[in-house]
Amino acid sequence: MQKLYQWLGFDPKKYHLKTEMMAGLTTFLTMSYILAVNPDILSAAGMDRGAVFTATALASAVGTLLIAFMAKLPFAQAPSMGINAFFAFTLVQAMGYSWEAALAAIFVEGIIFILLTLFNIREQIVKCVPINLRFAISSGIGMFIAFIGLKNAGIIVSDPATFVALGEFTPTALLAMMGIILSGVLMVLRVKGALFYSIIIITIVGIPMGVTHVPSSFSVVSMPQSLEPTFLKLDFHAIFNADMALTIFALVFMDIFNTMGTLIGAAANTEMMDKQGNVKNIKQAMMADAIATSTGALFGTSTVTTFVESASGIAEGGRTGLTALVTALLFVLALFFSPLFLIIPSAATTGALVMVGVLMLSSVRDINLSDLSEALPCFITMLTMVLTYNIAEGMALGMISFTLVKLFSGQYKQLNWTLVIVTILLMIRYAL
Repeated sequence: MQKLYQWLGFDPKKYHLKTEMMAGLTTFLTMSYILAVNPDILSAAGMDRGAVFTATALASAVGTLLIAFMAKLPFAQAPSMGINAFFAFTLVQAMGYSWEAALAAIFVEGIIFILLTLFNIREQIVKCVPINLRFAISSGIGMFIAFIGLKNAGIIVSDPATFVALGEFTPTALLAMMGIILSGVLMVLRVKGALFYSIIIITIVGIPMGVTHVPSSFSVVSMPQSLEPTFLKLDFHAIFNADMALTIFALVFMDIFNTMGTLIGAAANTEMMDKQGNVKNIKQAMMADAIATSTGALFGTSTVTTFVESASGIAEGGRTGLTALVTALLFVLALFFSPLFLIIPSAATTGALVMVGVLMLSSVRDINLSDLSEALPCFITMLTMVLTYNIAEGMALGMISFTLVKLFSGQYKQLNWTLVIVTILLMIRYAL
């Protein structure tokens, strides 16, 4: 046992076993909604929900175990909210790639991330995008995720005159609205696992409303769903075209910022961060993230990243890899409860999607809105992500507008060559 503690960075003289275990449970409850939401989103790309559930649980467990033993930090990993939407609604639905080709892109992204971390190049990627645009991208993805939730529930529908409109108050839409309010109330009351409990409650309420369909042979516990429909189903034929190359760049960029932002934000004001603002073992944590992403693609899920919900476990006192180990074991245990998660209707996950959007929107407050040359590109980024139904388009248009505004207003010294080159490549892509 002492050896295990050393591998996890747990010192019984400094930390408390009960505290670390409760922190791991808290993190799991807070982020376990991903087990319901991720299969729901990726099924829109034509993927088997049962297989995606298993892939989600396994990828989360593997990524979190890597964090536990490689970085000895109390963080957990799972398929990224935002990138899973990018996968299903941009790569597959909008750009027309098969989900097999999209999985290949995720796998290559993970390999690139591994190399960037290995050779310490990730900092250059981070510096490429201006700080205000980074905040705008996070906020825009949050708005996009919330929009997806509203659309899937029929609260927002298409309209030939106005493009979008308020939908009819169907049982599905009403159930989703109840979920939004319940999720908000539970989070305001600081209930641990608020989104998870909201999803379960709304799923139960949906039974008499005819929205939740429970099979006659339903059983809460069962053997794990088969991974065969998605396992190793990667198609590399489309990897080398120009659009896919830019897409992989966007995936790498989003993954790096998701991970670094979470690690820095959640570790702040704890002994996990030094006086210079550096998170201990951050390179190992980034490597764990990269390996988990490629592994997750092999299982059959979108990019795995460090979850901001890890902050809930840290707030409970989790400080070592033991917290992450507990969370990982709970993801493994969840494999045997797949029937419970797979009957959850889209309407029951709407509240979670909207609340994730609200939390991600908080980055807006960090944008320098007093400088129009910064505010305009940020606004374009956020707005076009939603209106084009495409995260990549929003990022691209934001970077192009930032470069052009700075260049033609005489503020070209604020640009870096990497951003200029990326902007030129993006403009050529649109021109062609």
